[in-house]
Amino acid sequence: MYDLRGLPPGKVSIVIDLSEQRADLYAGPELVLTAPVSTGREGHDTLPGRYTVVEKDPDHRSSVYGAYVADGYVVKRDVDVRKDPRPAGAQFVGAPMPYFLRIYGGVGMHAGYLPGYPASHGCIRMPAGAARRFYEAARVGTPVTVRR
Repeated sequence: MYDLRGLPPGKVSIVIDLSEQRADLYAGPELVLTAPVSTGREGHDTLPGRYTVVEKDPDHRSSVYGAYVADGYVVKRDVDVRKDPRPAGAQFVGAPMPYFLRIYGGVGMHAGYLPGYPASHGCIRMPAGAARRFYEAARVGTPVTVRR
């Protein structure tokens, strides 16, 4: 199913099914990997459509969501830098988004928490092992379809 480097043979594509909360990785017409996901919650919906991977970053961090940290301690967690003022002496540390595959705007696929329902700010979270496999298989330009 995978070549010696662990990558699927053939042209890779990704399908995100919002109603099933599932991501599928295809090599040509063959389904090679399926993973559960958590997509955008109400008000932060993951938008259906046809996209491509526009950026890959194995160690990505959010530029909007994260925590304020001072002297190595979290002083305020779960912040949105657009709404939450930074405490004096604190620095913003973005939430980690390992194996990030950006598909539009600030939205991408990455390793993250899966509560079993849509819960993100629009991103497509998946288990770390699956996120790594999707990341390794995809290239900039890989087609991604998000459907209801």
